[in-house]
Amino acid sequence: MKKTILSIAVCVCLLHVTTLIQAQQQPPFWNEIAAFKKQDSAHFPPKQAILFVGSSSFRMWSTVQDDFPGYKIINRGFGGSAFPDVTRYSGDIIFPYQPKQIVIYCGDNDLAASDTVSAGTVFSRFVQLFSIIRKKMPDVHIVFVSIKPSPSRQMLMPKMEKANALIRKFLQDNPRTAFADVYHAMLTPRGEPVKELFLADNLHMNAKGYAIWKKIIQPFLLKP
Repeated sequence: MKKTILSIAVCVCLLHVTTLIQAQQQPPFWNEIAAFKKQDSAHFPPKQAILFVGSSSFRMWSTVQDDFPGYKIINRGFGGSAFPDVTRYSGDIIFPYQPKQIVIYCGDNDLAASDTVSAGTVFSRFVQLFSIIRKKMPDVHIVFVSIKPSPSRQMLMPKMEKANALIRKFLQDNPRTAFADVYHAMLTPRGEPVKELFLADNLHMNAKGYAIWKKIIQPFLLKP
């Protein structure tokens, strides 16, 4: 009897350890990507739509389809993702949809992750993602939404401005691209983030913030 109880206890411990190891082996945001894939298996989005991909500023844009009536929008913003995360999951949340246009918002979390992440680092990461997309989808239109200024990350604004400038210049030299500058539209005359555009966390936007984004992004969207 004691041997049986001991055996059961050992099995439970091994199962627990295995579960922990598997959880540790999964890359960041794995569960969110799995949820997207489960959603796609039940109802796959239409091809030739406009794909919004990037971090939580897109993830929390729950009204994005209603804000762009007449357009087919796929929203694949996830977690507090950075460029390496979007690149890692590009085979899951970009290429399967065969979009006619990709709208990217990322870079905000890259800079906030570590003091060692520079504007040049963000730019290099963007170029890496851009190159991967261009290699597989040479004709797709790409829009980059500038890194936004937020009260909680005001100390990062010099890096944000430099990263935005590098990406803007890069896109100017590449066809079928656009740079949607939301950064400057979210500043006061003194050059500070407009606090009224943000939720209580001073990082994520409220409806007023998204209204600005809608106005700036819409002219760059490909017409149906």
